[in-house]
Amino acid sequence: MRSLPKASVWLRNSVAGVLAATAVASAPAFAKYPDHPITVVVPFPAGSGTDAVGRIFAQQLGDILGGSVVVENKPGGNATIGANYVARAKPDGYTLFITTNTSHSAAPFLNKNVPYDPVKDFTPIARGGNLPFILVVNPKLPIKSVQDLVSYAKQHPGKLTYASGNSTGIVAGATFADRAGIKILHVPYKGTPQAMTDVMSGQVDMMFTDVASSLAFVQSGKLRALAVSTAARSNVVPDIPSMQDSGIQNFDINSWNGLLGPAGMPKDVVEQLNAAMNKIVKDPATRKRFTDLGFDAFSGTPEDFAAFVSQQRDLWGKMIQDAGIAPE
Repeated sequence: MRSLPKASVWLRNSVAGVLAATAVASAPAFAKYPDHPITVVVPFPAGSGTDAVGRIFAQQLGDILGGSVVVENKPGGNATIGANYVARAKPDGYTLFITTNTSHSAAPFLNKNVPYDPVKDFTPIARGGNLPFILVVNPKLPIKSVQDLVSYAKQHPGKLTYASGNSTGIVAGATFADRAGIKILHVPYKGTPQAMTDVMSGQVDMMFTDVASSLAFVQSGKLRALAVSTAARSNVVPDIPSMQDSGIQNFDINSWNGLLGPAGMPKDVVEQLNAAMNKIVKDPATRKRFTDLGFDAFSGTPEDFAAFVSQQRDLWGKMIQDAGIAPE
């Protein structure tokens, strides 16, 4: 075979090089996360404690990640509506979930039909902290302590009512009645704001509610706080006695908060979001904003949070069974 002239070989190689460079230049580049708005779903109404906390996290995530983060409220069904929406979303990091024990620890045992698996259908990203709950009553009632409440309930069996706006309120109310040996009527609500409004107006007598939603009303005298829903006092509201201080033994109920996404999220996106969450809870100015809301902020690794979610599901299942709460 006759060889090509040197000039032809040079021309052929030059053309090939130009074509290769053009192909590389035209190849799609991997987009930097995030390159469009992130939606953070909150499974409770606007005005709830989780909503207030979630909006701070969303704002700070946007600042740290350099993108837009919007909050979308999807309340109802003991937080299962919002949870199911996120579980079915594309696992690309653009649909996230700020939630609590309601959707992932309690709903599987309070609801007869839950359309998602709280462990298999989600990617745990980061723990957000704890949202302490307190027992509050209408201030017009002649009740100034937990023991006053127990005595009043025994003197008026079946007359007192307790509202609930989420699973923690349901389980805490039923557990309190069981531990104290009293009968109180449960009045369920779709969310905390309306439930708390009816306690303040006297339509319902009492409820367990998160500190973030109720603290301002306690401070203004529209609600009377009797105890935190834990065995020990809370660092967030140290002046309010614990249930154990108040004579109720084996009572320790807390509400956790965390960030999750759909199952199958990219590892690098999870790590980026986890690093941002840890940065948020360590920032002094942001921590003060959380503390002012009555929220105890802290975080950890995705692996720690995954183990915690599984453990809490088992714990809440036992509490609900022990309190004799039948699924609805």
